[in-house]
Amino acid sequence: MQLGPDLPVGVPSFDLSEDEVETVIALTCRGAREARANVTPGMLEVPISIRVRKAMRQVKKQLGLTNLEVRGEHELEDMSTNDSSLLGRIDITLKFRRQFGDEDDYIAIECKRVGAGGAYSVLNGRYVSEGVARFVNGQYAVGHAWGFMLGYVLSLPVDQVIDTIGTRLCKDYGKDAKLTPRTCHQDALTVKVGRLVQQSGHTIRLCHLFVDMTPAA
Repeated sequence: MQLGPDLPVGVPSFDLSEDEVETVIALTCRGAREARANVTPGMLEVPISIRVRKAMRQVKKQLGLTNLEVRGEHELEDMSTNDSSLLGRIDITLKFRRQFGDEDDYIAIECKRVGAGGAYSVLNGRYVSEGVARFVNGQYAVGHAWGFMLGYVLSLPVDQVIDTIGTRLCKDYGKDAKLTPRTCHQDALTVKVGRLVQQSGHTIRLCHLFVDMTPAA
């Protein structure tokens, strides 16, 4: 795991360097692996994600990574109004040092449970309709180059999960949303990436991290 220099990548920068992308992937997947020992059968997404966030912070400290911050559930205010409305709440966010000072510049990780087999068809559908959709409809990561989905796989094989979700993504968002392989991390079942067009017309790359969370089934 390497961190790039603490310099902006563009002005303003909503992009990530390749080293930063790899750091996010490694920290998230390793955190999920560490958290797996502390989940219990039937556990829902929120308590799983809290355990993953805590594990990510512990891993970050162990590795001496002082150039980024892991944050808990993050509220996104709707700045187009003066009332108390929110755009949504992101499960996990990260910020590299260079991103501080701009509230709109962050790394979003949305977490959802998924699984192979008919028993998980509703959860697999929500991965798209209540997860991926938020990167498209203006709730999360507006204008960002990268977003991240973290899939807690409750039932194997993962290839079946990928086929189901990939088909739904292409149906809803077109062929560019197709899940294509990215170099897998040792603590992930698989890592995929696809492209989505946000409401503004901006294209975001969405990295899908699928991790073993079968003890929570």
